[in-house]
Amino acid sequence: MAPPKQSNTIDFDTAKMQRLALGELRSRKRQVSLADVRRQLALHLQTSLEADRVLDIFFRESQQLLPLDYLSYQHSGADLRLEFGDAASHAASYRLTHAGEYLGELCFRRRLPFSETELGQLESLIASLLYPLRNALLYRAAIQTALRDSLTGTGNRIAMDQALGREVELARRNLMPLSILMLDLDHFKRINDQYGHSHGDEALRTVTMAIKGSLRNVDMVFRFGGEEFLALLSNTSSAGAIQVGERLRHAVEDLQFTVDGQPVPLSISLGCASLAAGEGVDDLLRRADAALYAAKRDGRNRLACAG
Repeated sequence: MAPPKQSNTIDFDTAKMQRLALGELRSRKRQVSLADVRRQLALHLQTSLEADRVLDIFFRESQQLLPLDYLSYQHSGADLRLEFGDAASHAASYRLTHAGEYLGELCFRRRLPFSETELGQLESLIASLLYPLRNALLYRAAIQTALRDSLTGTGNRIAMDQALGREVELARRNLMPLSILMLDLDHFKRINDQYGHSHGDEALRTVTMAIKGSLRNVDMVFRFGGEEFLALLSNTSSAGAIQVGERLRHAVEDLQFTVDGQPVPLSISLGCASLAAGEGVDDLLRRADAALYAAKRDGRNRLACAG
């Protein structure tokens, strides 16, 4: 039996409609000029001070002029990394500065190489981004400053209250575990009295660095007040929090802290509590504080868990 022949039949009516639709699409694309997109960017980029929103608008508006599949942005100083779209093989990258001020790194990707004309258009669009992006970075820095403890660089009490409320709600909604560790630098008053407040501040900063270095990237640490800190451990059970707490305790105990060449031993006491069913933020904090008090009462440099 002979194999069936490949059909070369063309539906001319359908093809005509496809050509008309393609021609209309190309016509619309030709009608969008660089000047049009820059005007739209000037209008829309002023509507937000959030960096992710500003870059999302920039990416979508730029796609009206140029075929772009992907945009990434990073600024290590602002602790910011954003991605939009799907990565592709051909890239065009830019280091952004304005009046000598570093504004981050942009990378565009797509399936086809960029022509010189397209790169020129892209760079013209980027010029429209600089002022809005700079304003967004300044706004982000101001917010971060308002939520950060100036001495230790950790989150402050305001940031802690916001994060705790958010994480407790997420844990309830997703039925996930949540734990906190309340930490206290042992004999901090003695360090201040014997060596002075400047060395006491240095001890706090040293302990904070050890704590941060021993936590996961997703964990958060806040200065609760004075020499007290709180570590917020999302998606972490009581058993996991105990392991983290012991790791923190050993990290501080192993610190080589000196004043005028003399070693000063440092240690922390910890209270651990995990979110119970139906429990709110205040009750969770109260139980962690009670566990911390028990650790200090029983000799310090130890971890106690809430019942």
